Amino acid sequence: MTLASSFVTTPDLDDQAQLYTDLNDPEIAGIIAHINEEHIDELLGFLRAFSPLSAAELEHTEVQLTAIYAEGICLQAKSLATRPIDSKDSHRQPQSFFIGFAAPLTQVDELQEQYILLRQRADKKLGKKTIKLTRQVFVVERSYKVSENMLRLELSMDSQGHRHDSSSPDTVPTNEAGYAYLFDLAHNAMTASSSQPSKNTAPPARAQVYYTLRKAWRSADGVQAWVDVFLHGDTSGGNWAMALQVGDTVVTKREFPEKVAHLHTGQTLLIVDETSMPTAARLLELWDNPTPPLIICVTQDAADQKYFDDITLSIDAKDSSKNSARHHIDRHFTVLPMIMDPASVGQNVAPQIDRQLADYLAKQPLQIDKVWGALEAKTAKALRPLLQKRLGLERSDVVVKVYWRHD
Repeated sequence: MTLASSFVTTPDLDDQAQLYTDLNDPEIAGIIAHINEEHIDELLGFLRAFSPLSAAELEHTEVQLTAIYAEGICLQAKSLATRPIDSKDSHRQPQSFFIGFAAPLTQVDELQEQYILLRQRADKKLGKKTIKLTRQVFVVERSYKVSENMLRLELSMDSQGHRHDSSSPDTVPTNEAGYAYLFDLAHNAMTASSSQPSKNTAPPARAQVYYTLRKAWRSADGVQAWVDVFLHGDTSGGNWAMALQVGDTVVTKREFPEKVAHLHTGQTLLIVDETSMPTAARLLELWDNPTPPLIICVTQDAADQKYFDDITLSIDAKDSSKNSARHHIDRHFTVLPMIMDPASVGQNVAPQIDRQLADYLAKQPLQIDKVWGALEAKTAKALRPLLQKRLGLERSDVVVKVYWRHD
C-alpha cells in the first residue's frame, strides 16, 4: 500500500512520537507555522482526499498541521459546527490524521518534493488541477512598460519547443487566469557570466521567483506569452526583468494553477495590488459569470491604476426575445482605487481595505457572494476574517492568497 494514499487516525498526539521518526531539525517549526498560515486549503484537500471525513463535515472543520515526520505529516481536525452535521458527529472531539509521504525523508531538503507529490496525489484524486514540476524555456522578444511601474515581457516558444530544450508549447495554458510560473533567475545570471567571463556577475539575492502568466496565445510559429513584472525598488525579480535582452532565454521550473473556479456564479469581489493585477486582468478577459465583478485595486502609485483601462469585460447573455439564443455583450466593471502611502509597504492594510468596502456598500448595496484576492502576507492573513465577518460568507467563498511577503 502506498503511504501517500493511506491515513491513520490516532486520538493522542503524544502517541505520534512513538510511531514515527522525528526529523530533529530547527527549521521544522517555521515550516509548520508557514503551512498553517498560508496553505490551509491544501491541508483541507489532504483530508478530503485521504480521510473519511465528509465534505459537509469539512466545511465546518478547522485543520492544523501539528507535526512533520520522516514518514509523513500529522493533521488535527476540529469540528466548528454549532450543531451536529449528522448523528455520527455528536460530541465530536478533535481527531488526528497521519498522512504518509510516497517515500520517507532522509533530510529536510527533501520535504518540498514530497509535499508537492502529496499535493499532486490529492488533487488527482479530487479531480483538480495541480502543481507541475516542469522545466520550460521561453525566448524574450521584447519588453516595455504598460503602466508607470509595470514591465511587460513578451516571450515566445516555437512550435517544436526551444531548440536546446524539451519544452512543450502544447502545455502552455491559453485560457487560464492566474497561472503562475517559477522563474529561474540564476539561469540568467549564469548565462551573463559565461558570455562575459571578465565581468563579475553577482548571483541574485533570490534564485527563483513566481510570476503570473498575464496572457498566452497560439500562433503559426508556436506560443506567444506576456508576463507582467511589477518594479518596486531594488528586488531580485525586478532587476532580473529589467536586465533581460531580446533573444535571451528565460527558464521556468514549476507551474501552479490559481484557484478561481468559485467565481463563476454570484456577485464577486476581487481585491488586488500590483502583484496580482495581471491575474485579475486575465480573469476579466476570460470572465465566465453573467454578473460583472467589483474590484478593489491597491497601488502605491496612482499612475498604476491605469493598468485596467484597456481591459474589456465581455459576457454571454440570453436574448430575452429568443430564449435559446445567446449574444455577446460588453459590460463595465467597477474599480475602487486605493492609493497607499509607500511608507505603508509591508504593513497590514486590511483595515483600510475593509473600510473602503464598507463605505462603498453603504452607498451601493450589493450582496457579495464570492471573493478572490491576492496581496502581501500580513494583509492577506488579516483580511480573510474581516471579509467573512462583514460579508457573512463561508471560508470556502473567501479566497485571499499571499502573492508576496515583505522581508
